[in-house]
Amino acid sequence: MRLAEVTRGDTVAHRLLIRVISRVAGYRLPDAARVAFYDKAFAGPALGRWTQQAMRGESGWTVAERELMAAMVASWNSCPFCVGAHRAIAVHGIDPEIADAVLADYRTAPISERLRAALAFIERLTTDPGAVGAADAQAAMAAGLSRQDIEDAAAVASVFAVITRNANALDFDIPSAAEFDRAAGMLLRRGYS
Repeated sequence: MRLAEVTRGDTVAHRLLIRVISRVAGYRLPDAARVAFYDKAFAGPALGRWTQQAMRGESGWTVAERELMAAMVASWNSCPFCVGAHRAIAVHGIDPEIADAVLADYRTAPISERLRAALAFIERLTTDPGAVGAADAQAAMAAGLSRQDIEDAAAVASVFAVITRNANALDFDIPSAAEFDRAAGMLLRRGYS
């Protein structure tokens, strides 16, 4: 359900800010950014800090790998906005053909076994969280992941479990590929909080 307050801004100041940012950027400010302006208690600083830590904090995973993980969680949660947004960011550090191959089927994509193991772990965490157990973590470790690698991948999956559901529930508009790419540049420069 699209909330008018999210689309246009919930205050006069937010409406003006959304217009100015959209005009300066040269494209419609994505709904994900608009939500950040809407009622700070709804999706404000806490979600921004959590996302920033998961996506840009210290990790054995590159930014591009974490963005690709986010795109995969979005795919498993049927969130086209987040698939497009996070694929657009991932391809700044991963070949677009490889990113597309991962999104089509990570099991056969030309990626490292380490990344494949992380994706298998977070797929289970995303699609069948109640069944995740020690055997899943042991399989990931047997494929070369450290405990920290697993925790970092799980952090990405966890935050995007929330974000993808918000995006779907609020019926985010799907920007064009060019708009996703411009927004990706902004997120790479500014981060999530």
